[in-house]
Amino acid sequence: MSTSIKQPQVITCKAAVAWGAGQPLVVEEVEVNPPQPEEIRIKVVCTSLCRSDITAWETQAIFPRIFGHEASGIVESVGPGVTEFIEGDHVLTVFIGECKTCRQCKSDKSNTCEVLGLERRGVMHSDQQTRFSIKGKPVYHYCAVSSFSEYTVVHSGCAVKVSSIAPLEKICLLSCGLSADYILGLGAAWNVADISKGSTVVIFGLGTVGLSVAQGAKVRGASRIIGIDTNPEKCEKAKAFGITEFLNPNDNNEPVQQVIKRITDGGADYSFECIGDTGMITTALQSCCDGWGLAVTLGVPKLKPEVAAHYGLFLSGRTLKGSLFGGWKPKTDLPSLVNRYLKKEFMVDEFITHNLLFEDINQAFNLMKEGKCLRSVIHMPK
Repeated sequence: MSTSIKQPQVITCKAAVAWGAGQPLVVEEVEVNPPQPEEIRIKVVCTSLCRSDITAWETQAIFPRIFGHEASGIVESVGPGVTEFIEGDHVLTVFIGECKTCRQCKSDKSNTCEVLGLERRGVMHSDQQTRFSIKGKPVYHYCAVSSFSEYTVVHSGCAVKVSSIAPLEKICLLSCGLSADYILGLGAAWNVADISKGSTVVIFGLGTVGLSVAQGAKVRGASRIIGIDTNPEKCEKAKAFGITEFLNPNDNNEPVQQVIKRITDGGADYSFECIGDTGMITTALQSCCDGWGLAVTLGVPKLKPEVAAHYGLFLSGRTLKGSLFGGWKPKTDLPSLVNRYLKKEFMVDEFITHNLLFEDINQAFNLMKEGKCLRSVIHMPK
């Protein structure tokens, strides 16, 4: 008796398509091809909007395109050669993968995979093609994830299997780490800076990333956690995440770095730039103390990507470091972080300020652009 294995077919579903820079997304019917070798197709359950989606949507030139990279979902089908996943697995997508075989993956000093690193051309890693189309014409990916679609295809190295009891509408926040997400800030505090007990920490920008840094610093036992933001409405909420003091640069007649050095007896032990402004990186460096002061930059700038700083800042012992995905290795570390969340070892739910239907996705863009939200979770049709 012969048996046949059902092969995945093309799926037609709805996706929010960007047709041009800064133009409102349009919900369209798209075709999603079957997963190719080492790929999986995912039914997206929830996706959240990250600042980097907005930055790319406003400034990049690859269109039409499906944005979104911060998502949770359920495996719908697997391609040839995939042994790690089966249909029905609960997963998080990640915008930088982990092949576990390249030099970077084998090193405990890096989380930047040489094979499945940040994809910038709107195609899949494996064959430089798209898996989306409308009436036969390609629709491009974003970060090889494209979660603003009911179904998406990702490389198996860019997905992480997680506990089936974890709420997908919450843990989708744990999948991102480029410019404005929770896990980036927590990892920057724990992995990149390795904040020590009793230290003084200064955080520039109290959005999702900045508040995540604050929470990580609090857990590590920092004695002073100073938040810097021009929006006074963020003051009270920031205290719940560990901020002990709040400074609004507009309320002072002297540069904020001078204020910090004055109130910290020479500068902070650690400073974090969570805005995406290269000029603020210099300010963060200047806010650190001599000898051992460490500045960590987490923001992704829209303009002027070059950093300018006087060499004397480094000669005096200060250090500048960058952070991508908070230093976490996605496939290795994310499952344990989800389990720690389930044990209530750190906050995630509190970052969600809005829950929106898929058809209201443009509202999520407006809320973030207007500074009226931390995270909007977009719920896909069931």
